[in-house]
Amino acid sequence: MGHRKHSQPRRGSLAYLPRGRAKSMEARIRMRGWPQVRDGPRLVGHCGFKAGCVQLVTIDDREHAPNHGKQLVILGTVLATPPVTVLGVRGYSRDTHGLHAHFDTFADELPRHISKQISPEGTDAEQAEKALGRVREIFAVLAVSPRSAGLDQKKPYVFEMPVAGGTVKERFDHARGLLGREIRFGDVFETGAGVDVAAITKGKGWQGVIKRYGAKRKQHKSRKTVRELGSLGPISPQYIMYTVPRAGQTGFHQRIEYNKRIMKVGAGDRDEIAPPGGYKHFGEVGGDYVILKGSVPGANRRLVKMRMQVRNAPAKPSKPNILEVIA
Repeated sequence: MGHRKHSQPRRGSLAYLPRGRAKSMEARIRMRGWPQVRDGPRLVGHCGFKAGCVQLVTIDDREHAPNHGKQLVILGTVLATPPVTVLGVRGYSRDTHGLHAHFDTFADELPRHISKQISPEGTDAEQAEKALGRVREIFAVLAVSPRSAGLDQKKPYVFEMPVAGGTVKERFDHARGLLGREIRFGDVFETGAGVDVAAITKGKGWQGVIKRYGAKRKQHKSRKTVRELGSLGPISPQYIMYTVPRAGQTGFHQRIEYNKRIMKVGAGDRDEIAPPGGYKHFGEVGGDYVILKGSVPGANRRLVKMRMQVRNAPAKPSKPNILEVIA
């Protein structure tokens, strides 16, 4: 970083390494990343497609905040949330090497545009129920079609979502009762609750060290180059350490952001939230939608997964007081 008279903290966060491209357009949440539920069995997540941003005129209801009771204008992100279809149930057994898929049970009739993407060959429901003694986790196999949100993509997204709460038998019976049904966003979450969002960030391609790590530009005429590091490290060890900021892939990483408050869950009243002509790079929001407080990672039209918040979840969520939505 060039010669300096005094010491200075390093530049660039090492929190996410390696900064490579995501393997898929769909964000993936690890098994242990899902929340635990104390009450009865239920799905703990949903998904949507990022549409755009709006401004929300609200009353600050945070009790210990300096602006409590005052009018605020905050950013909100609109997500189109078409219903997801429950295709099947998957049970996982556990051994010394972790969790392994034990059985798959699919619905009798699958939608035509989804049956082409998966093989509905699985275990019969009665046989799966007999094998519950070795099962530790129950997951629901869900599918969502981008065309339901008004997008052009034909291929649906198929992913798993855990059923949490209660015993394994109760979770299996609950998931079995949902086979072939469509689950709307309002069936899983309520207004005022918090969610964690998982998505793939915007891709920026190959970028230099100044943009990628926020390193400081060198002084004019101090070196042959200005937007490069002054040094790649000491003489010993004789290799470049991983802690040295380097140029490379920027963006298109998988990220999870925590505690996004649900400001509004709507359906059909798109004129209130949509700007004239629709959102840029998305269009009109035709069906169900949700407005989250703050920003959401990813570009417009990208799939965003939402789960119940795993950090600092309130005992009882309070509904926000929205005065106006400015699209």
